[in-house]
Amino acid sequence: MLDELAPVAARAAAILTERRETIAVADGATGGLILAGLLTVPGATRFCRGGGVVYSLQGRDILLGLSRDELAGMESVTERYALVQAEAIRPRFGADWGIAESGSAGPDHHPRGAPAGRSCIAVSGPGISVATTFDSGTSERITNMGAFARAALAFLVETLEMTAPLPEA
Repeated sequence: MLDELAPVAARAAAILTERRETIAVADGATGGLILAGLLTVPGATRFCRGGGVVYSLQGRDILLGLSRDELAGMESVTERYALVQAEAIRPRFGADWGIAESGSAGPDHHPRGAPAGRSCIAVSGPGISVATTFDSGTSERITNMGAFARAALAFLVETLEMTAPLPEA
């Protein structure tokens, strides 16, 4: 699976490294595969601050430090929820960029009702916060975990390519 993530992760890494920018990751249904993909790149410490897997309320509280008020009325596996996570992970790790994924890997529907195979991905950076929804069309858990991570890394590259680098300090 990592061999499929490595090429797109390398493209994201090249952009981040060239710009001297950093990223932090809040993995969800990917189980850490987004971060693992980025860590396949030699010298990842130049651009990757770290991250973690948000797979429980306690994990979310510890990793993201969001208050209950900030999450009031929010459902997981939504673009809005992914955006809140991407925006929260950045300052927690002192990164320029944050990426988050919240999905339903399957084989059953998510406990909150999202269908298996759905992933919401968000990227937040200087002056930009964007999100997208990815549907794999399958309920196969392992397939979805990899597909969600590939989609997230591809969305990261797309977002980085459409934004200007940070101004030199």
